[in-house]
Amino acid sequence: MAKTAEFVLRPFEGLPGEADWVSMREIVPSATAPARTVDAHGGRDVVVATVLPGGWSALHREDGTVLLSVQGVLSSDDISRSLAAALLAAIEAEPGTGVLPEQLDVTPETPRLQDVLDASVPFDVTVHEGYDYWVDASAEMTAEIRESLEEAAEQTIPTVKIEGVDAAYWCRMSREFVRWARTEDEDRVVDAIARLHAKRDSGLAGGKFLGMFRACGLVVPVWELPRGTEADELTGPVQDLSERFEAALAVDAPLDANERRARAGIVSRQVTLR
Repeated sequence: MAKTAEFVLRPFEGLPGEADWVSMREIVPSATAPARTVDAHGGRDVVVATVLPGGWSALHREDGTVLLSVQGVLSSDDISRSLAAALLAAIEAEPGTGVLPEQLDVTPETPRLQDVLDASVPFDVTVHEGYDYWVDASAEMTAEIRESLEEAAEQTIPTVKIEGVDAAYWCRMSREFVRWARTEDEDRVVDAIARLHAKRDSGLAGGKFLGMFRACGLVVPVWELPRGTEADELTGPVQDLSERFEAALAVDAPLDANERRARAGIVSRQVTLR
C-alpha cells in the first residue's frame, strides 16, 4: 500500500459521530452504522462495520450491499483516505467481491471519507452480539457458515452502547468497564477529570475512574465498575456523570493544588483495555 503524504492524527474529524468512528475502530468488536456516499460518488447506501471476514477492508455483497470495515486497514498515514479508497473500490467491484488492503492504491490525491460520505446522514451505531451482518439475508445459511459465525461470536468481548450519551461503551472482560471516547482537547479532558477526582466525584455507578488511553487522536477515559454491573443499569449514572463532567469542562480557572496533584496521578495512569 502506498503511503499518503501527510500523517493525520484525527482521521475521523469532521465526520458525523467522530467519537463513534473511533470507538468502532478501536474498542467495539462487532457493530454497524449506516452511511451514504455523496452524489458525486454515486449516492450509494453503505453499511459501516467494525470487521469483515477474510481480512477484507470492504465488501460488495451478492445482494448489492456495500460494507466498509473500519478495522480493515491496519496501518496508514491517513486512515480516512485508506478507508475511502477501500469503499470506492468496493462500490466499483462486482457483487460478491471483497477488497483486501494490499489491493488499495492510496495516494495524496485519493479522496478521504470526509469527501466521499454525506455528512447529513447520522452515524447511528448498532452493537451486535455476533456477526450475522456479514451474510446476505437471502443467502442459504449452511451449517458451515453458521458454525463459523458462532465461533466468531464466542470470541467477542460482550459490549453495549450506553444510551443517552455519545460514544460510551460498557464491556465485560475480567470484570466490567466503561470506555468513553471524547472529542474535546486532551488537556481539557484531563483537567475536567482532575477537578472531579479532587472532589472524589469522578466515579461512575459505584465504580472508579481507572485511567485513559489515546485512540485516533482522541482521549478515551475508562471506568472500572463494581463486579457484575450490567449495561442497562448505567443510563442514569452515565448521564449524571456527563452533567458533572460538562460542568467541570466549562471551568476556566487554573487548577488548584489538590486538582494539580490529581492531574499528575491521572497523567501517570495510561491504561490499555482492548
